[in-house]
Amino acid sequence: MDHPDSWTVFDVFTGQPAESDKRVMVGFNADDADRMADRLNSQDARRREEAGR
Repeated sequence: MDHPDSWTVFDVFTGQPAESDKRVMVGFNADDADRMADRLNSQDARRREEAGR
C-alpha cells in the first residue's frame, strides 16, 4: 500500500511499478490492484508458455 487506500502493482523483475497499455499501475484501490496483478500474471504465464519456458 502506498498512500491510504492507494496501491501500486510492481514488476517483480524490475522492482518498478508495472506498466500495461502505456499506463503505470499506481493509485489503485486494493480490489483493482489485485485484479490487475492477476491479469498481468496471467499474461506473463501465457507468454512464457508460448515461448516454451
